[in-house]
Amino acid sequence: MKREGTGWRLAFDRSREGHQALIGGEGWALELSHSELQLFRELCLRLLEQHAAIADQLMAEEVIEITLEQDFWWLELCGDREQWDLRFVLTGLGIRGAEGSWRKPASSAFVLALAQLECF
Repeated sequence: MKREGTGWRLAFDRSREGHQALIGGEGWALELSHSELQLFRELCLRLLEQHAAIADQLMAEEVIEITLEQDFWWLELCGDREQWDLRFVLTGLGIRGAEGSWRKPASSAFVLALAQLECF
C-alpha cells in the first residue's frame, strides 16, 4: 500500500522484513518497523483527539501547541483551530534517531491517510 500527496508520503509493505513502513515529507523519508508505526499512529490520533476537544474554544487568531511523548517518540501539533503543522522526534532505542515534520495542509492529509491505514 502506498499513498502520497503534496508534501507527504506513506507506504506499508507487510512482506518486508524489519522496516515495513515508510513515512516522508518534503525532502525526507524514514523507514519504520511495524511497532514503531503503530505507536506513531496512536500518538498522532491522540494529538488529533486533543486538538478536536479544544479547537472550537479557540479564537480564530489563537495558536496552540500540543505535545505528546511516549517511549521513543516525541510529537508536536502546532497551529490554529483549523490547520496545523506536525513535527516528530524519534530517539530509536539508542540505535538511530530522526526528526521530521509536515506543514499545513500536508500534515492533516498525512494523518488522515495514517488513520485509514489497514495494517493494524
